[in-house]
Amino acid sequence: MHFNHDNRIGPELAAALVNAAEGADLEQVLRDHAIRWPELDATAARALRAWARRLRAAFTATGAEQRCSAVNELLDEAAGRIHLTTHDGLRPHLHLVSDHRDVVARVKAVTAGGLAILTAWTGGTRLGGCDRDRCERVFVDTSRGGRRRYCTARCGNADAVARHRSARRAADPAS
Repeated sequence: MHFNHDNRIGPELAAALVNAAEGADLEQVLRDHAIRWPELDATAARALRAWARRLRAAFTATGAEQRCSAVNELLDEAAGRIHLTTHDGLRPHLHLVSDHRDVVARVKAVTAGGLAILTAWTGGTRLGGCDRDRCERVFVDTSRGGRRRYCTARCGNADAVARHRSARRAADPAS
């Protein structure tokens, strides 16, 4: 699959919102993912944190059917009228909700729609939760092979070291 701006923004924003720490600057998260909004008030921030908790189910689903069900629940709440736009002199492209809607509606639409498109194009295999014990982070797998299991290389390495040490302890219980 070819990953580009149009099919990455929604899923990557969804992952960033799910992974955002409780005190994280959500305005910065939105800016980092090309969501233009001048200011995020406390009510909108609370709504986005609640939405992020709901987004997690799309990443942690076990299998395509469960993932589709999770994404469909998000779409039920977030789907707007799809329309073409040419804002900022860009080539025509799709927006999943009107630019005139509030930031929460826009974020819900772009994340739910982006997750739906990515799930359909990849057969539901490119979203995941980190396999390392005690890591709650999620990710969008944009790797060539599509077999990513960890949120970062650091988590993958830490898990490999833990498995190695556990195997050594099991092989030599006296140490």
